[in-house]
Amino acid sequence: MESEHRPQPRVAADPRPLVGEPLCLDLLNTRWVVNGARHDLLDTTAGLDVWLRSTGLDDRATAGRAMLDAVVETRDILRALVERRSSPEAAEALNRVLAHGALHPRLGPGGPEHRPRTDEPAWLPSWLAAADYLRLLNDDPGRIKPCAHPDCVLYFHDTTKNGTRRWCSMAVCGNRAKAARHYERSKTTP
Repeated sequence: MESEHRPQPRVAADPRPLVGEPLCLDLLNTRWVVNGARHDLLDTTAGLDVWLRSTGLDDRATAGRAMLDAVVETRDILRALVERRSSPEAAEALNRVLAHGALHPRLGPGGPEHRPRTDEPAWLPSWLAAADYLRLLNDDPGRIKPCAHPDCVLYFHDTTKNGTRRWCSMAVCGNRAKAARHYERSKTTP
């Protein structure tokens, strides 16, 4: 008997230069700049699907228009908060996102568990990102940092021992800064 060969759907790779940050910062990093060109992973539901897969949420959330709208709204709120931590409007907006869900305790096979639940499935990734932001604030808000490169719009969680990380990626932005400094020094040296 001949086996059927069905083509597997192509899964788009995550094109972002920085992935793997805590969920709230990973959401912020769905906008990035490369060679002066702005990119936005969340300009389509296909991009949302890539982000859900990249963050491991694809088994709990299905990309759709309502979810995309909620995630983009939450990303804008988080950006306002990391850029201006004392914004009462942004804090209230984040509280509205958090009002869409809660952690529910339950007894699981390994003991007590806390499962997030939202009033609408479309809000789950947004609620998780908002709750993650609160976790980072609680741990150490000074560890939430923008990349020091002037052309970079990415954020990272500084997990270095002394808290002195400056670049989203030493391989990308750190090297660009080093190369620029070297170029400037070479212009002034005879």
